[in-house]
Amino acid sequence: MKDAAPPPADLIGPADGIFDQDAVTAGIDTAFAAAGTDTTAQRKCVVDRLQEAMEAGRATIATGLAADPFAAEAAIRSYSWLTDCVVRAALDVATRHLHPLPTPTESERIAVFAVGGYGRGEMAPFSDVDLLFLTPYKITPWAESVIESTLYILWDLRLKVGHSSRTVKDCLRLGAEDFTIRTALLEKRFIYGDAELGETLRTRLREDLFNGTEREFIEAKLEERGTRHQKQGVRYMVEPNVKEGKGGLRDLQCLFWVAKYVHRVDDVADLVTLGLFAEEEFATFAKAHNFLWAVRCHMHLLTGRATEQLTFDLQVDVAARMGYVDSPGRRGVEHFMQDYFRHATAVGELTRIFLTKLEAAHVKSRPLLQRLFKRKRKLKHNYTEVHGRLAIVDEQEFLSDRINLLRLFEEGLRTGLLIHPDAMRLVTANLKLIDESFRNDPKARKLFLDLLLKHGNPERALRRMNELGVLSAYLPEFEPIRALMQFNMYHSYTVDEHIIQCISQLDKIERHELKEALPVASSILAEGVNRRVLYVALLLHDIGKGRDEDHSILGAQIARKVGPRLGLKPKEVDTVEWLVRYHLLMSDMAQKRDIADPRTVRDFAKAVQTKERLDLLCVLTVCDIRGVGPTTWNNWKASLLRALYRQTRRAMEGGLEELNREQRGSDAKRNLRDELAFWDPKDLKTETARHYPPYWQGLHVTAHVVFAKLLRDLKEDEIAIDLAVDDDRDATRACFALADHPGIFSRLAGALALVGANVVDARTYTSKDGFATAVFWIQDAEGHPYESERLPCLRNMIHKTLKGEVVARDAMQSRDKIKKRERAFKVPTHITFDNEGSEIYTIIEVDTRDRPGLLYDLTRTLAASNVYINSAVIATYGEQVVDTFYVKDMFGLKFYTESKQRVLERKLREAIAKGVERATE
Repeated sequence: MKDAAPPPADLIGPADGIFDQDAVTAGIDTAFAAAGTDTTAQRKCVVDRLQEAMEAGRATIATGLAADPFAAEAAIRSYSWLTDCVVRAALDVATRHLHPLPTPTESERIAVFAVGGYGRGEMAPFSDVDLLFLTPYKITPWAESVIESTLYILWDLRLKVGHSSRTVKDCLRLGAEDFTIRTALLEKRFIYGDAELGETLRTRLREDLFNGTEREFIEAKLEERGTRHQKQGVRYMVEPNVKEGKGGLRDLQCLFWVAKYVHRVDDVADLVTLGLFAEEEFATFAKAHNFLWAVRCHMHLLTGRATEQLTFDLQVDVAARMGYVDSPGRRGVEHFMQDYFRHATAVGELTRIFLTKLEAAHVKSRPLLQRLFKRKRKLKHNYTEVHGRLAIVDEQEFLSDRINLLRLFEEGLRTGLLIHPDAMRLVTANLKLIDESFRNDPKARKLFLDLLLKHGNPERALRRMNELGVLSAYLPEFEPIRALMQFNMYHSYTVDEHIIQCISQLDKIERHELKEALPVASSILAEGVNRRVLYVALLLHDIGKGRDEDHSILGAQIARKVGPRLGLKPKEVDTVEWLVRYHLLMSDMAQKRDIADPRTVRDFAKAVQTKERLDLLCVLTVCDIRGVGPTTWNNWKASLLRALYRQTRRAMEGGLEELNREQRGSDAKRNLRDELAFWDPKDLKTETARHYPPYWQGLHVTAHVVFAKLLRDLKEDEIAIDLAVDDDRDATRACFALADHPGIFSRLAGALALVGANVVDARTYTSKDGFATAVFWIQDAEGHPYESERLPCLRNMIHKTLKGEVVARDAMQSRDKIKKRERAFKVPTHITFDNEGSEIYTIIEVDTRDRPGLLYDLTRTLAASNVYINSAVIATYGEQVVDTFYVKDMFGLKFYTESKQRVLERKLREAIAKGVERATE
């Protein structure tokens, strides 16, 4: 083959096993001769030979990577070299067989370059093949034919080719106008053709385009990086983009572009010699680079295409391919993702260090605001401001008092300055100074608590301390959760980032930024609470995660040990321990129990015992839910927590004996009479007499008014429906009145499931004159109320289902599906029976995998077993759901006997198993 190049060193397998250049060339020549003058046959024979060679080469690389899952550097070099061989072979055919030119003129020359990632010699299995076809002057007919024939061969090989055809002047002009083109030209690598022409381009680019424009290139790349980060979100999002996300490959590539543009290096290792990286920092770069490329290669191989988003289903498979295994309390995929996020963090630190070095060399401009705001901040001794960042004057003096390892972060918060990377490097290099005596030093305790309580924005200090390893050094109990991913769809962040997000929420409430959104939490803080207890409890509430034991129990044990070390008083330690142990109590009570049942509030009040605990737990719960992810908090959860808090506080102030059903019923009837004062007294008396006590005790007066209007003059063969948006709860309230019959709850659940409605709460009652009144609060797939224009369709489907025109069980078959990305989750089923949580009902709690038809399957099973469902409360946590039913048997009694409970549990488990099987077909 013309211009055949020797293979690079350190391929993943023997070069001839990846692509035997001589054999392929000989095979093409033979086949070409046999094809005669038929151009279609000629091209086909070339494509067939190259396809066979390319597939064999890919198989060899994939086999090598399977044998050594972390051999990414060798793999990406091998894919790049394989692509080089294929592209050269196509060019060789085009220039030697299809368009031979025995005596080329000066203008009939061509040089071909790999650009982009391919130009760097880094390719995943299905990366794009980006090519630059360079000619000295305007493209001649011969060059046009060569380019066209080459591209047709590559397209027939189903390669994704990005290409441009330019002259040297075009490259200079376009590179000056567009930084994306300039970056591609920076990464060009000559692979075929006229080497002299290639050298001309290299020289002209350096002399006429790159020289003197370093600052504008760097600032363009930083702006591009900032925009990309803003789009991708925080570094610790649980389904990261390996290529574009924070701490991903693009960040490393950006670093390489800047290094090459400014320092003319071809290898990042050269930055060590230039003093821009320390040896250990380059080692960190190399490990992160290799790890991220390994992940990307495995993703491509698993999906058979260029995939960059590390979705939940892929995480499991990639972890398995890379050799991660389960351990007690943690799945292999969680170990894998913890490594991923730690590498991503390291990439962020390296980028910061490198860019600050450029800043110090006056290559990168200081941020505009810092240039405008020239007034120097007053800094404490041994600190100075360098390019708007907090720097250390004398490192030796700084280290002479090791408490300075914490004081640095306090000074950063006090002044509002970001910490200079050189100062960060100094801290990281001396973490060994933070030992047991350091942790027990009263000065360190005070400084650490001040970081949380004194200066505002504590999340900024905590996040930087966490990334640098200071937080884990000072609180060794924090290390296991650093970058620990919770493998579920509910949590958007790693455990450590979740904790920092929670503390950020608390800080925002204290700064009155969430007064309208969180009136109760804001008023609690305004009245005054023990801030030390609240901040420390939030810091420790999930510290027990990632192990085999219940994280709340383990976390409480850790809190008991850590509290005194942080300088908390014995009583404060007791309260922190209690808050960590029961940090899920209020959330569970509000979302999994019927707050309208007085027993719920009474039991919660007994568990909390004091107003101080109630206040602290309420604020902690709000911060915990809001810190889960950007879309987790909504008005529905807010209304539940507000109601539980207010009722519990009222009970504590007025006595638990005031929580009784009779009083609620009397109040409800009086409220209805007030609302319907304009009704005929006879009609009003009929309405207040037709319902049993649970109806009056379980619904708000607004629902009582709706049902009174629906039932008035309702005939036995009619179905009355009222749909209304309940803005206060972020849900649509659906009220139904119709003749009572067995299984009504299940049929309504089926009708709602068919229109894609998610039920979050539901109650059904039977009147004394034989009518059923049912109310469901529903949301759409995004967790919002149904828009008014969608309500007619909703109403129509419900009518058809209740009249039997649509059979929910049959219609559900095609809609009740679990999405592919959700199938990787293991969600065990737990079913419990509770006869103590309600005075008149058995509470059945079903904790299992969520899917569209689950509620219908469960309620149908209960109805077939002659179970009367009074109410259902549904709490969804990503792929997991907890459906809680308040039920009686056919005689109006609780399910006391174990045998009845076991039979019912078996039937429910069978329904769940069959439903999952159907949903995954």
